[in-house]
Amino acid sequence: MARYHIETYGCTSNQGESRIIEQALRDGGHHPAGGVEEADVAILNTCTVVEKTERNMLRRAEELERETADLIVTGCMALAQGEQFREAGLDARVLHWDDVPGAVLNGECPTPTPDSEPVLDGVVGILPIARGCMSDCSYCITKHATGKIDSPPVEENVEKARALVHAGAKEIRVTGQDTGVYGWDTGERKLHTLLDRICDIEGDFRVRVGMANPKGVHGIREELAEVFAENEKLYNFLHIPVQSGSNDVLGDMRRQHQVREFVEVVETFDRHLDHWTLSTDFIVGFPTETDEDHRESLDLFERVRPEKVNVTRFSKRPGTDAAAMKGLGGTLKKERSKEMVDLKMDVVGAAHESMVGETHEVLVVEEGTGDSVKCYDEAYRQVVLTNASERGLEPGQFHEVEITSAETVYCFGDLV
Repeated sequence: MARYHIETYGCTSNQGESRIIEQALRDGGHHPAGGVEEADVAILNTCTVVEKTERNMLRRAEELERETADLIVTGCMALAQGEQFREAGLDARVLHWDDVPGAVLNGECPTPTPDSEPVLDGVVGILPIARGCMSDCSYCITKHATGKIDSPPVEENVEKARALVHAGAKEIRVTGQDTGVYGWDTGERKLHTLLDRICDIEGDFRVRVGMANPKGVHGIREELAEVFAENEKLYNFLHIPVQSGSNDVLGDMRRQHQVREFVEVVETFDRHLDHWTLSTDFIVGFPTETDEDHRESLDLFERVRPEKVNVTRFSKRPGTDAAAMKGLGGTLKKERSKEMVDLKMDVVGAAHESMVGETHEVLVVEEGTGDSVKCYDEAYRQVVLTNASERGLEPGQFHEVEITSAETVYCFGDLV
């Protein structure tokens, strides 16, 4: 778990983005630090309204870089003029708002708190289905806080999901430290059964499955892919963090899967689904990662071409076995991270560009910047609709849209 420090500049929209980031971090078991000097990671949410503001943002970024081990820059200036931070020589990750929570994880699993209960946030219902995991990753500290998997009965989670739908949820986010091992403690793998039962609930809503490690998914990959194919309420979206394309590094990380198992999961979903989103995570710069290991990660990235990716530079967490390993230099980790992020932008951009001209059904989930709304299509790819007020677009509505253009990590659309 990380201690974070977040600073926000600019308009109320930026402030809203920071609240969303902070809620996601808290849901993942991370905690606010008492100040930047106590933080594992600092997050700077920037504004770029005038030139003076830009200079202030660069100056504050430089100050934060000196005060913290890990700096993430996001917000308007980061998206519009991210090159200025790179040209200034800042050792910072420049990310879209949506990518910040995943980047903070450092490859660790999200950690529901002991009192985790369903929460309705706007039209989004958060449904924690279990606590704990079955893994023992050498770099992860969250296992000390959560223990092994503890899975409530399917019917109990279905009733919680039904209550969220009755309360107005249009999107249910199934969460857990590792959703793929739900039911392992009872001797039966139940994720596919649970999802099928949730989709039987009456009402118009969609379901997004949270992070599931490859090992847990691999054993039920056929059953799980069939449930996705049979239920339109399920977003065709799967987040399975591979972390490395090298079996040697995966072994040192004490990940329970090998590259082959990850690929087999991807191939299974490819057979069952035409339009789906693969989301994954890579840790670059793990202490034992060689140049060849890094190349294998890039090769795997090219092979499976995930549409959503969290790229994290390894950092030590106190109390973990990996913290005792001799680390790689910061410059090397930065170079490897940049190489993978550049590849990510090419792959993700191409995926969204390929959607231009297509028609998709989207769910309006929340208000965006300016007079826009954020929507998600069947594969949980983000689509932005503008002029929302004059079109009467509000969270919770379903619409058919034509994709008119694409940015790197999202698309624009018009109502059909």
